[in-house]
Amino acid sequence: MDNSKRTVVVTGFGPFGEHRVNASWVAVQELKKLGLGGEVDLHVSEVPVEYQTVQSLVPTLLKKYHPLLVVHVGVSGMATTVTLEKCGRNHGYKGLDNSSFCPDSQCCIVGGPDCINSVIDMESVCKRVTASGLGVAVSVSKDAGRYLCDFTYYTSLYLSRGRSAFVHVPPLGKPYSGEDLGRALQAIIQKMLELLDQAEEKIHCQQHFH
Repeated sequence: MDNSKRTVVVTGFGPFGEHRVNASWVAVQELKKLGLGGEVDLHVSEVPVEYQTVQSLVPTLLKKYHPLLVVHVGVSGMATTVTLEKCGRNHGYKGLDNSSFCPDSQCCIVGGPDCINSVIDMESVCKRVTASGLGVAVSVSKDAGRYLCDFTYYTSLYLSRGRSAFVHVPPLGKPYSGEDLGRALQAIIQKMLELLDQAEEKIHCQQHFH
């Protein structure tokens, strides 16, 4: 393994409900074509809309790839912008998944904190991407919706100690194409990596002076 490369894992969801083609997985496949530049090892994975699969898949991806960052992408029928989610929530999972299951506890991690924030400053990512003139509107949200998206995000934040992000995309053609969404994901993740680099540099500088 080339250790100079940084690894990023990006997931999209499979079909569910009226989303026979899930815009999130289309967007992630477009991102895979574009890549994140030569310095970054990008791995993508499609996630079925099932609580139990998410519970086993997220730790598997973390163990297999040891990523610097995990980015989950999901579709929201209500979204009109590409939306950066700040936090995942532990409680309130009552919606049944594709296998008509929901957790008895209605939570992600029994005894886990109510809410976990990403280590990435989503407002900053939003500002930077907007300033880059991408032609895709980006916004920030504090509520990932208490379904599989939120459940996946919380689980990932918990296991990665906050080194995760979640991006909601609108359905295809409302108004963006799969290519547009892929370009947006590329720009967003590149900005996230820049912010992580700056945070690392800060930590190194502080260690130097003490």
